[in-house]
Amino acid sequence: MSLHRALRELATARGDEVFDDPDALRSALGDTLRGGDTADGEVDLLVDAASHGALGRLRTSLGDGAPPAEAVAATARSYAGEGDRSRAEWAVGSIGYAVGVLEQAPEHAPAGERRSRGVMAAIVPPRGSGVSYRRAYTLLLIVGLTMAVLTFWVHKTYGRPILDPEGSFLGPSYVRLPVLLAVALGVDLLPRTLWLSRGKPTELGPLVKERWRTHWTGERMVLVFVGVAAFYVTYVGYRNLKSYLPYVRRRADGGALLYDNDLHKLDRVLFFGHNPGEVLQAVLGTHGPVPYLLSWVYLFFLPLVPVVVCLWVVWSRNISFGYWFVNAQCLAWSLGTLSYYLLPTLGPGIMFKSEYGNLPNTSANQLMDSIVNSRFNLLWGGDRETVNSIAGFASLHTCITLLVALMVHYTIRTRWLRIACWIYFGLVVVATLYFGWHYVADDIAGAAIAIFSVWLGGVASGQKFDPGMRSHPTTTTSRIPVERG
Repeated sequence: MSLHRALRELATARGDEVFDDPDALRSALGDTLRGGDTADGEVDLLVDAASHGALGRLRTSLGDGAPPAEAVAATARSYAGEGDRSRAEWAVGSIGYAVGVLEQAPEHAPAGERRSRGVMAAIVPPRGSGVSYRRAYTLLLIVGLTMAVLTFWVHKTYGRPILDPEGSFLGPSYVRLPVLLAVALGVDLLPRTLWLSRGKPTELGPLVKERWRTHWTGERMVLVFVGVAAFYVTYVGYRNLKSYLPYVRRRADGGALLYDNDLHKLDRVLFFGHNPGEVLQAVLGTHGPVPYLLSWVYLFFLPLVPVVVCLWVVWSRNISFGYWFVNAQCLAWSLGTLSYYLLPTLGPGIMFKSEYGNLPNTSANQLMDSIVNSRFNLLWGGDRETVNSIAGFASLHTCITLLVALMVHYTIRTRWLRIACWIYFGLVVVATLYFGWHYVADDIAGAAIAIFSVWLGGVASGQKFDPGMRSHPTTTTSRIPVERG
């Protein structure tokens, strides 16, 4: 059964409520289409539309037996009549493709081009009539270029080398990210192909070609390469600028400028004369599984960063969601770098080490000792090939984990994954204070950077925010409609 016929039958048989409840719609479509050949992505687009109320406008025309093209046109026209051209275009791109009106998937068909002419003529005004377009990767390029220029300027001004810092997860960034992308490509193609082929070798080739044609489109390739390249430049700039911090922000006597005493006093005010780390250690204990669990939580962040970037650029169901994520990531790392220079600190676990002496020797403590030794070797040991990894304000552990939780909340409908990300974020905040990596102000600032980055990244990638922590995309490609007067 075709998808538009299934929708018409649901509109007639089930009434309005099924179109207002995304979960009910998914279940109903699954029951109606079971055994058919409708792609999961098409159902996803419709469920996404239902979550934003768009299908509520579609149901009447379908229930009256209108042809799919006319029903989609009426839905989008209602948005256009309210002055919301961007959502009208999104309705055509998402609903129209799902019900078989459009000629190709949205990522194959940039706004206003290569779509069903009858629908587009009825909805979207021609070029030059009040709608122009911008690119979702413009902010990415600006941020990446800014970080590169700043890194090069500090390198030349202070005579410090530019390094591509090695990590503990798959080596340097220029190796790690391409490897992860290659793995993602293999995971995307091979298991899916083997499953769908049911072990028939003759079907492997056509299935791989079909997946490559429908998913690994030109738009997807641009997202992958531009997104990963911009993130790589931003992240390497972040690591180098962080390393340069003690050379740039100095006191009049030549020592590193630090604000640890001020933030430590603020912590004690907020916790009524106590150190937050000591309070958490008293409540949670310093023996047993808790410190080791929190150590794992804190260190899991290290592989998480490159992995989530690859996940969003490779598998985001809407191309604009991939741009949203990498825009927000690059903004967060660059704004985090700025916060380091505004208020340089070492962190309570380093500056006031005696207050954390009751902790067992976990991997988190070993990491702290390691970066303290690296800083010493850099500043006083003459080692020019190592980096300074110490800067406390703001906490980018808090920032990035909140950013991921927010992105999952806005772009992924899987409830258990949303809950898991929010729980992980909460545990990371606890770990930053428990081990003395950060002050309370560091976590607050990190959360503020995450919220701002998600918002600005969303605006830059064509998202519109709705009440109740909801949003909807205005495009399915890198081309974002912009209304002109």
